[in-house]
Amino acid sequence: MVRLWAIGVILVAGWGCGTAPKLPAIAARTYVETRQCDTCHKEIAASYKQTGMARAFYKATPATMTVEHWERSPRFDHKPSNRSYQLLRRGDRYFLRRWQGTDSNMLELEIHYVMGSGNAARSYLHRTPQGRLAELPVAWYADAGGKLAMSPGYDRSDHQDHRRKISTDCFFCHNAYPAALDTKPASEPVFAESLPEGIDCQRCHGPGSVHVKSTKPADIVNPKRLSRERSLEVCMQCHLETTSFPLPNSLVKVGRGAFSYQPGQPLSDFMTHFDHAKGSGREGKFEIVSSVYRLRQSKCFTASDKLQCTTCHDPHKVQRGPAARPGFLKTCQGCHQGQGHFTKGDCVQCHMPKRRTEDVVHGVMTDHLIQRRPPPGNLTAPIAERHETPGKSYVGEVAPYYPANPDELYVALAQVVQRSNLAAGIPRLAAAIQKHRPQEPQFAFGLAQAHAAAGKPNEAIAAYRELLQAHPSYVPALRNLGELLHAAGQTNDAVLHLEKARGLEPNNAGVLHALGRAWRDQGKLADAQTALEEAINQDPDFADAHNSLGLVLLERKDLARAQASLQEAIRQQPDLAEAHLNLAQAMLMAEAPPQQAQAELETAIRLNPRMAPAHELLGLIHSASGRWPLAAASYRKALEITPDAPRAQLGLGSALAATGDREAARRYLNLALRSPDPNIQAEARDVLSQLP
Repeated sequence: MVRLWAIGVILVAGWGCGTAPKLPAIAARTYVETRQCDTCHKEIAASYKQTGMARAFYKATPATMTVEHWERSPRFDHKPSNRSYQLLRRGDRYFLRRWQGTDSNMLELEIHYVMGSGNAARSYLHRTPQGRLAELPVAWYADAGGKLAMSPGYDRSDHQDHRRKISTDCFFCHNAYPAALDTKPASEPVFAESLPEGIDCQRCHGPGSVHVKSTKPADIVNPKRLSRERSLEVCMQCHLETTSFPLPNSLVKVGRGAFSYQPGQPLSDFMTHFDHAKGSGREGKFEIVSSVYRLRQSKCFTASDKLQCTTCHDPHKVQRGPAARPGFLKTCQGCHQGQGHFTKGDCVQCHMPKRRTEDVVHGVMTDHLIQRRPPPGNLTAPIAERHETPGKSYVGEVAPYYPANPDELYVALAQVVQRSNLAAGIPRLAAAIQKHRPQEPQFAFGLAQAHAAAGKPNEAIAAYRELLQAHPSYVPALRNLGELLHAAGQTNDAVLHLEKARGLEPNNAGVLHALGRAWRDQGKLADAQTALEEAINQDPDFADAHNSLGLVLLERKDLARAQASLQEAIRQQPDLAEAHLNLAQAMLMAEAPPQQAQAELETAIRLNPRMAPAHELLGLIHSASGRWPLAAASYRKALEITPDAPRAQLGLGSALAATGDREAARRYLNLALRSPDPNIQAEARDVLSQLP
């Protein structure tokens, strides 16, 4: 499986770097341990530690894992994927176990961290031996008094299970910046074993090294002293998300590291935000990180030159529940004094009601769109999870949102990076590149990706080749070009590009997997095995790599290890139909009981009914057992999908001959005679010779 859109999608980052006003140069300021802030700001530090921001990321310990009712070993059965999950505690360590049926495909992963304060939800994270963080498929939600349910986006039969890695943009909004790590945006970085826990003071006040030494207020960012726009942007860095569904909602500027934004800088120097086009029917969307997006639609906001997040919220204090309502009422009365019912009561309950979010369907949040009247109906009623696909669920203009007039290159790139506007976006991006001649490779890379996503591999290959003339060491382009060339049958050229990519990034599991597959097609099975084994060393839950390794081992007649590798692919990804098909083939080659192979084939067909080789192999099993009508039905299915498959034609002709339908048998056997394979020709002639 080509992970085309996982490489470099939204690796777009920018040039230019602003500085906070009246502060030492950014290069002179560095981040410090948060506890150094506590020394002088004890009271604020103590109250802040109770807030949701401070508790947005933390280790799984007995002090933090307090809501799951461990004495009952909570269990959750997910019917769409036929998988069961159970939370387990062993001493001071916590685990998530997954299995199917009674005990098949069992997998157990330790919960190392929790993401989310628990005010609305908390997700469980596993740290892989390689240092990546993976989101686990079950989460805890505060809704209905606390419950387990699938993580956002997982309530489907083909979910990612434990293979969804935490990217830099997830980490950006849930934690302090990790020490000595500022990598590509939207990448899956390797994290140090020791990580900060929660949003710290410096995410809002900037690096504290100079201030710690001088203790001067002028040497630290105080959002109160910033302009309304710069102050609001301190909150917007995390709380402005136009949508979490494919669009994209934002692009980090080329040349900016994932953790390089500092308060006081223009947010537009760091990233550009986008939205659905007006009139597309998406104007009323309500999602879990839509607070600033919804607030900015409010008349209270648009008619004011002062209203911002901190008008109502003190970021240093917990402000939830009935105790916080008098404070909110007083804030409202600051503008609405003497206006009837505004003199008393709970403004928020009516004008900013709680609603169920569209993207995290088990979450209930306050709607920050301040409305004269709340929408009708039950705003917290359960809703089904919606699964949107890039380039299908929303097709249309990707509109600039913030800033209002961003760089033309980014607007053009935004049209294609998540396939929302490919038809119009490809020529638009090409024209913008021709006009501005950017020196960075990301724009040309986005154009090449867009051609491939639009089903134009030749144009994509040409675009990648042109990009690599200017940037010969750009690994994402080398990998993608290698995979496209391989798919086009140009295996030797593919290997040249993939070998170069491996030389530049020897630990890149995706490159190693692509190279192993290409070497297999060249017949270099030993080299292919080595590359695929190294890909698995770098990414042990890479199910496609286990599957590819199993195929190589099959061809090397190492049947026991082939079966083990294919079974591991299925354990890592139970819905990987190709692995079930290949395991069935390995079982037949190893002369295992046919019913075992049949069970794997039936699973493969259930997962992918259009998999012709699975139908064909199932027909062979039925034929070997003399179940000729079933064999004929399986071969017919294979031929419906691939009408010119000689082996299926031979099988169907033989099955029909056995059932006495000689005329139809001759028709399919004569088709099989046209096969370039002499063995198929010989078998077809032999069956024909036996027909009266």
